[in-house]
Formats: sequence, C-alpha cells, structure tokens
Amino acid sequence: MENLMETSPRPRIASIMINAVDAGRLSEFWSVLLELPVAARHEDFIWLEASAPGTPQLAFQQVAVPTEGRRRLHLDLHHPEPAVLRRRAECLGARFVEGHDIGDFHWDVTQDPEGNEFCIAAD
Repeated sequence: MENLMETSPRPRIASIMINAVDAGRLSEFWSVLLELPVAARHEDFIWLEASAPGTPQLAFQQVAVPTEGRRRLHLDLHHPEPAVLRRRAECLGARFVEGHDIGDFHWDVTQDPEGNEFCIAAD
C-alpha cells in the first residue's frame, strides 16, 4: 500500500457540494457573497468558479428535501473586515447565530438562507 501511495498522484478536492432544495437561489446567494460567477450548470447541479486555480469549486445539488439534523459540513470564511462581510451576508438573507472567541480570535457563526452554517472571521 505504501508503494502505491508514493507513485499515485495526490487527490485534490474538486468541489464542496451543498444539497439545496432551491439550488438556483442558494447558488446565487453564494455567488454574490463570494463574488464568484457561475462556472457551469448541468441538470440539477450548479458550480461556481474556483476562487483561484487549483482550489475547490463550491457546488450545489438540487434535492427534494433539506438535510435534517446537525450539519456535517460548513465553510470558514476569512476576510480583512469580517463585520463588513457579515453585514453583506445578512443583506443577502443570512442569519447571525452566535459569536465565539478563543483568546483574541473572534468568529461569527451564521446561516445561509437554507440554514447551512458558515463562520466568518478576520484574516
């Protein structure tokens, strides 16, 4: 097994997929918030452009019912002015959940329009 790993190319994360009952609306929210245009659409799937070459794309899959229970995936967004990003998110339909601090590091937990959690912190 060790030899196989040495000769195989390293896997890369191509997409971060989010199930959505309204994939169009949710992809528009994230497209505007992150300033990333839609790169591709195919049937029930929408991909945003990657933020830089080789980085994962944020993608959305249309589903019939929302994911129940505790969220197992979220995004951490860093920004030079996190309060500005949070206000922008809220203007687009996000909802503030709670703030946290560890030492002098602060982050806000927020939910997108479908209740998917993401965090906003300073760079």
